[in-house]
Amino acid sequence: MSPPDPILDPDDRSAARYRDAFLISLAVIVLEISYTRVFSFKLLYYFTYVLIGLCLLGLGTGGVAVTLVRSLRDGAPGRVIASATTVAAAAILLGYFVVAWTPLNLLLMARQASSGAASSALPEVLKFAFVIAVLFVPFLAAGVALAKIFSSQPARFARLYLADLVGAGLGCALVVPLMQWITPPGVVFLAGFLIAVVAWSGAPPANASLAWGRRGLALVLLLGALLPSRLPDPVPDEAKPALHGTAAGFSQWSPVFRVDVLPPSFSKPVVRFLVHDGQLGSALYAYDGNPASLGRYDASDRSYPFRLVGDDPRVAIIGSAGGNEILASLRFGSPSVTGIELNPVTVSLLREHFADFTGHVADDPRVNLINADGRSYLKATDEEFDLVWLVAPDSYAAMNAATSGAFVLSESYLYTEEMILDAMARLSDGGVLTAQFGELDFENKPNRTLRFLSTARNALERRGVDDFASHVLVARSGKRMMGSSTILLSEKAFTESDVAALEDAAQSVDGGALEYAKLRPGDSSVRPVIELDRGELDRWYTDHAFDVEGIDDDRPFFWNFVRFADLWTGEGGANVVTVEEGIGERLLFAFLFIAILFAAVVLTAPVFLLRATWNEIPGKARAALYFGALGIGFMLIELSLIQKLSLFLGYPTYSLTVTLFALLMSTGLGSLLSDRFSADGPRVFRFLVAGVALTTLVLQLSISQLVAHGIGWPFPLRVLLTISLIAPLGLCMGGFMPLGMRALARPGTHQSELVAWCWAINGFFSVVGSCLTTILSMSLGFKAVLALGVAVYAIGVTAVPRQRVAPGG
Repeated sequence: MSPPDPILDPDDRSAARYRDAFLISLAVIVLEISYTRVFSFKLLYYFTYVLIGLCLLGLGTGGVAVTLVRSLRDGAPGRVIASATTVAAAAILLGYFVVAWTPLNLLLMARQASSGAASSALPEVLKFAFVIAVLFVPFLAAGVALAKIFSSQPARFARLYLADLVGAGLGCALVVPLMQWITPPGVVFLAGFLIAVVAWSGAPPANASLAWGRRGLALVLLLGALLPSRLPDPVPDEAKPALHGTAAGFSQWSPVFRVDVLPPSFSKPVVRFLVHDGQLGSALYAYDGNPASLGRYDASDRSYPFRLVGDDPRVAIIGSAGGNEILASLRFGSPSVTGIELNPVTVSLLREHFADFTGHVADDPRVNLINADGRSYLKATDEEFDLVWLVAPDSYAAMNAATSGAFVLSESYLYTEEMILDAMARLSDGGVLTAQFGELDFENKPNRTLRFLSTARNALERRGVDDFASHVLVARSGKRMMGSSTILLSEKAFTESDVAALEDAAQSVDGGALEYAKLRPGDSSVRPVIELDRGELDRWYTDHAFDVEGIDDDRPFFWNFVRFADLWTGEGGANVVTVEEGIGERLLFAFLFIAILFAAVVLTAPVFLLRATWNEIPGKARAALYFGALGIGFMLIELSLIQKLSLFLGYPTYSLTVTLFALLMSTGLGSLLSDRFSADGPRVFRFLVAGVALTTLVLQLSISQLVAHGIGWPFPLRVLLTISLIAPLGLCMGGFMPLGMRALARPGTHQSELVAWCWAINGFFSVVGSCLTTILSMSLGFKAVLALGVAVYAIGVTAVPRQRVAPGG
């Protein structure tokens, strides 16, 4: 019998390491997702994306630390893991308070930096860097613990990797209900408690006081998770002024967005504004239950669609929010109003918390208030409507023009060609589809209106409508700066009486005007996308300052108006005026640059700091290519699948939890099964690449059919189908990591260092891959990104040496 590896202690050969890998991975994924929710409230969305991404670099840094630092590399695994998790748990406890109490103004920072006023931006840069550093620590410490677990037992890598993936998969399944039960801040503390359990149950410390300190740390974190209402609320960024100096009358977190209800206004009617993730959104209006008291809607742009749909219209409202459009529908005599709202908290305001204030409108027999995704509801129902009304459901209100820049880097399936087709399919004969958007500068940059019109033109042409101009009307209201537009579409050509009715309605509205009707020739900033023939229109798109071409389900980035080529020049670049004109995209590229630079510096550190040892380790270049490709390829496929399945599952959070749960669990099982594999050289890897390619192709074909036909099926059936489709892909993907470790980090003098370094490479390039997925999806579409993910795996396998890969131990 060969002597034991000197870096292992007896505890490392027990189930403790499997438990530790499971709990740490569960805690890390829960911490990441819950902090994403916390920072979506505190910051604008794209800053959240950058901040969380930078912190996740800590996981890879932990692997390099285990390679470089002698005490981490040579120390007893039990003690290193216990110490690292103690640091992680303490950093989570202290970090939340830093996050909550540190005021930031990152939009000002970005604008000052982009305008060359770097010195003015320095205070905000330093505060942002401090927050990043505080959040970086728990991910770094968790990365150290995981890297030590894997490097101390390379022969059991496949089983340890299984424990890691099962923990992450279970965390994905639990995090959404946990955020509903104990709020995102409470879930942050729960993540800290889980990591503290690893520290508490690990190797006993040198003195009793440290042991009691670990127990006390775990207890404090557990109390924070159980009593989330006692935790301080995060202070929103200065770019989100709605809650500054105002005490909300009601606040509640949800996995979709947090809702705060402001005190009642002194205006008539009395209004209670809703704040969504720190930004003004919709509003609750005082209502006495009598539609006759709603005369204000007669002079509102909410009256526009009702001038075209006749008497007793059946209405479906996508994004009913605080019920403003529900009240308008009742005012105009609708006998049936279906309000579809994504956020369950918003629905509860009308049904429970503010039912008296809103006149129990949700209990009106004419009103059917539904908590669902609007697109999925339309696909599932067989009901017909005279009016389907999109009330800027992503930006929460048509007049909320200044805040929707938070969605520049996020996708929206509510404005795509396919969504318009789904909505038109639910219209009655002569029915109208209406979309309303806030516009920052309608005269010069009606970007939202132009993009929706471009998309609608594509959709109606797919339905056989050749003369788009006869089937669309556009009206305005409010000022040209900070006003709103209303787009009305119908499969029947609009008549002279329709145009006259809309003109008459606009005369009663403040700032109202008919912007476009084919029967009223004249200048309009929206006329080109409606009337130009295809050849001229393509040239117009190319010459236009902003990207306003139509979008579809494969590239659903409605809010991305700046071409990547124009980020640092022209309208969308150096002359940034609004949050929709390049800030989000520029931050995305800045993050990609920082992530690559950071990874390059950290990953090459062993070359300079451990030169003699490093020169003795074989196969480093092959390992870098292979595990880097795994990190990027996995993220390209994973994130694309999450987006493509969100339509089928009918709710964004379902897509995240079900898809990740299925993929991570099946990947873990694939890791376990890889122990049985024995192959000559890269043959088994080529087999796995072929499996990934085939299962990805099947998913591509299946998802389109499932979206077309299966959205209305029972939810448990949709979940089972999703899991059954993803599982074969996960089984194939799960074999790459353990087989690669066996092929590229073979037993030798410095095997543990190479395993830790390979783990770090995979972690770093996973972060880079998540950023690349967003950029490439915006440029190429999700189908191309999925294919590219398979290609990246194929490139990675070329690094596998031709020697025989033995079965695992």
